[in-house]
Amino acid sequence: MDMIAVENLPPTPVPVIRVGDTRLTEADIARETPFHPSSTLAEAQLNAARALVVRELLAQRAAMLGLTADSEAENDQAVATLLERELNVPEPDEAACRRYFDTHRERFSEPTRLRVRHILLPAAPEDARARDAHYRLGEKLLRELGEHPERFTELAQRHSACPSKDEGGDLGWLTSGQTVAELDQALQRLPVGLHERPLASRYGWHLVSIDERQERKPLPYAQVASRVRYSLREESTRHALRQYLLALEAELGVEGFSLAEDPSAPPASR
Repeated sequence: MDMIAVENLPPTPVPVIRVGDTRLTEADIARETPFHPSSTLAEAQLNAARALVVRELLAQRAAMLGLTADSEAENDQAVATLLERELNVPEPDEAACRRYFDTHRERFSEPTRLRVRHILLPAAPEDARARDAHYRLGEKLLRELGEHPERFTELAQRHSACPSKDEGGDLGWLTSGQTVAELDQALQRLPVGLHERPLASRYGWHLVSIDERQERKPLPYAQVASRVRYSLREESTRHALRQYLLALEAELGVEGFSLAEDPSAPPASR
C-alpha cells in the first residue's frame, strides 16, 4: 500500500476530536494520516480522523459489553464479536434478490472483451524529450502498419518494451481493469482495427490494434443468483453498519467531527 511519509506532511491545523471521554489529538491524526493516501492532505486527514472516530466508538462499545482487549489482534476479535452481536443484517429473500438483479443488471453480465495487440514505446511522464521522440517514432510505425499490417509482429519484437513483444505484442483477451488505467479507459472506446494515433500512459506510448471485440452480454438470473444475494447482503451490511455507527455517535457523544457528513460507512480498521 502506498503511504504518505510523515515527515512530508505540512503542519496543517486539525481540529481536536473527543469521543466520549477520549480525546483524539492532532498527533493521533498525524500518525494515522499516512495510512489513508489521498489526492490532498486535507482529504487524507479527514479519512484518518474518521477511521480513528470509528475505531474509538467500537472500542468503547466493546468495553461496555465486557469485550476487553490487550492487543491489536484481540481488539480486532472484540470488534468482530461486537458486530456479530449487535449488527442486525437481514438475510435477503428471493423477491428482494430479484428486485436487486432487475435494478443492477449491468453488474451481472459478462463484460466487454477485447483481443488486443500493442507495441509499447517507453518514456517516463517527466521525460519530455523521450516522450516527444517516441511519439514521432509511433507515428512513423503506424504509417508503416497502415500500409503493411502483416508487419505488426515484426515491429513489436523490434521496438516494444513490453514482455508481450515475444508474442508479437499479443495481450490476449482483456476486460476492463486488466491493464494500466489510462490505456484501459481508451481501449473501451475504440473500434476494431489499428488505432490511428499512439495512446499515452505513464509508461510511454502504445500502438494498439484491437483484433476482436465482444460486447457486454447480460446473464440470466439463475446463473448469477449467488452473486446477487452476496452483493445485496454486502450493501445491506454497509447500510446497517452506518446506522449502527451513527447511533453509537449519538449515544457516546462525538465532538469536533460528524460521521453523518460521510455518505458511506467508514472502515472499522485498516
